[in-house]
Amino acid sequence: MKLSRYVLGMLFLGVLLVLSSTSVKAQLSITVAVDEDGNGNLSNSGGFNQALPGAMLPDPGPGGLPLALTYNLLNPPGLTAGDLIILDSPGVMSDIVRFNPGQNGGSLVLYSILGGGQLADTGFPSAFYPNTFSINEGAGVTVYTPTTGMPGFVAGAAGPVTYRISGSQAQTPEPASLILLGSGLGGALLRRRMRSRSTEVAK
Repeated sequence: MKLSRYVLGMLFLGVLLVLSSTSVKAQLSITVAVDEDGNGNLSNSGGFNQALPGAMLPDPGPGGLPLALTYNLLNPPGLTAGDLIILDSPGVMSDIVRFNPGQNGGSLVLYSILGGGQLADTGFPSAFYPNTFSINEGAGVTVYTPTTGMPGFVAGAAGPVTYRISGSQAQTPEPASLILLGSGLGGALLRRRMRSRSTEVAK
């Protein structure tokens, strides 16, 4: 009798371990990708893939602008309100990613500094949510995976949500790149001119 209770206990423990391991395997990873041009996408590791086109809408968040690049996040359950501040260098903001749970069931608003001509280039809101988090800008793409309580965390998601924020897909060259390109072209022209002169002298 004691042996059978022991065996039953071990079987029950084994079932719990199997159930817990299958629930970990079933967890989805979710990715929201947005850029400053209004191109967005929501996908998960289970094969779901949905375009999220951005639209210029009023931002109902603190100090929100009358028109800001807004992405509808398809009703994320338990979206945490707040502002993600992306820093270009220490203390210098380059982008603000705002999460508004009350807007269309949950939205992401992308603000960027003025200058590039993209849809997000509207300047910044005049106030922020009390819940803010700062992150350094990535090389081309800034990747952010919030945890409990952080801006953009989705409490009812089937797994972690990762946000990928990028600039324009048709980036205008930076001044330094233009200088390098110009000096390279100038050097090629100078070399060609010197070759033609040495050919004339040889004749």
